[in-house]
Amino acid sequence: MTKKLFIKTYGCQMNVYDSERMAEAMGGEGYVTTDKPEDADMILLNTCHIREKAAEKVYSELGRYKGLKADKPDLKIGVAGCVAQAEGEEIMRRQPMVDLVVGPQSYHKLPELTQRTHNGAKALDTDFPEEDKFEHLKARPKAKRGPTAFLTVQEGCDKFCAFCVVPYTRGAEVSRPSQRVMTEARDLVERGVREITLLGQNVNAYHGHDGGLAGLIRELAGIDGLERIRFTTSHPNDMDEALIAAHGDCEKLMPYLHLPVQAGSDKILKRMNRSHTAEQYLKLIERLRAARPDLHLSGDFIVGFPEETEADFQDTLALIEAVKYGSAFSFKYSERPGTPAAERPQVPENEKDDRLQRLQALLTKQQRELQDAMVGRDVTVLFEKAGRLPGQMVGKSEYLHAVHVETDQHQRGDLAKVRIVSSGPNSLKGALIPELHTATA
Repeated sequence: MTKKLFIKTYGCQMNVYDSERMAEAMGGEGYVTTDKPEDADMILLNTCHIREKAAEKVYSELGRYKGLKADKPDLKIGVAGCVAQAEGEEIMRRQPMVDLVVGPQSYHKLPELTQRTHNGAKALDTDFPEEDKFEHLKARPKAKRGPTAFLTVQEGCDKFCAFCVVPYTRGAEVSRPSQRVMTEARDLVERGVREITLLGQNVNAYHGHDGGLAGLIRELAGIDGLERIRFTTSHPNDMDEALIAAHGDCEKLMPYLHLPVQAGSDKILKRMNRSHTAEQYLKLIERLRAARPDLHLSGDFIVGFPEETEADFQDTLALIEAVKYGSAFSFKYSERPGTPAAERPQVPENEKDDRLQRLQALLTKQQRELQDAMVGRDVTVLFEKAGRLPGQMVGKSEYLHAVHVETDQHQRGDLAKVRIVSSGPNSLKGALIPELHTATA
């Protein structure tokens, strides 16, 4: 009898990828996914521990399912991901209705853990096993896929930034062997994927290929049918010359790079344990843009880090002015228990709020200016879905802009040359250049 699995995913693209693999692992046990928790035989929360009050949000979400559990006693409820890793037995203590807790390095054991719950036991696994979890996952089903896909190649982080829990929840840096990555990539392309985003907590520290991440990208570029390659998230200290060169001469590597800096003050960068200065970051940007002049950059920023002064904050604004970001993620600092920064003098909340508003205003201004500057330019769009209007398709440009195009010539998965004709608040409008468009064979 078919059983139904509901997965709610929090956080980054790596969690999206992990949720896909969890669903595939449970698919081998007869589960199919559903988007309605009330229809599910199993509810799984794949959690993230990065944002403020992450654990409390998970407990709140679990509270919403108490009624479902009462009405359906056989319903299994699990918590996976980084909150599961950090909280462990505390989750089961606070929410006895939870049947299983599994960390991000152990989710390949989901079928085994689920079987334990069917036998009336609770199941907990937050170990960092020596075996490669990806090798223990069942092969992906051969169903047709959408035109884009995530592919995890690296996990964990050895940087120990003072604000971050990733080294404690994901463990040390580990890279998947390139042969296994290539096998999975070819399988994705065979099922319709045309763009792959390589994922890692610190993806450019990847060492599973003799040539590092650049070597892996160049080998992936040789796969027929794979048209686009991206990667995220990067650390400035691991952006080596080979990877910079790849941005300049590897046509399938898209001209978009997410390269977090977090702050523009050397004092704050040192307190964050970022191991680079603002000047070193800016020089790195210069080298990247020398290799690829049209490169669009994205970043991460934390405001109100412990001991940040107004002068420090102004240094961050100055760095943003110098770089000109196409997009960015920005947050108020929030304490993470167990991290060094949590023990330091904190910036008042009202100052954090004020700085965040000013920083986001500058980033929004830059994003809009760069987006408006796209009008009149020709881009290549990979269509991902139908638009809201009849005869409209929506896709992403090589710069990761969402582009709306009126067309009856294309379907999902097609690539088309498009001229940008207008700029909206969060997307662009394009018109086909018919003589140059290319469709899926």
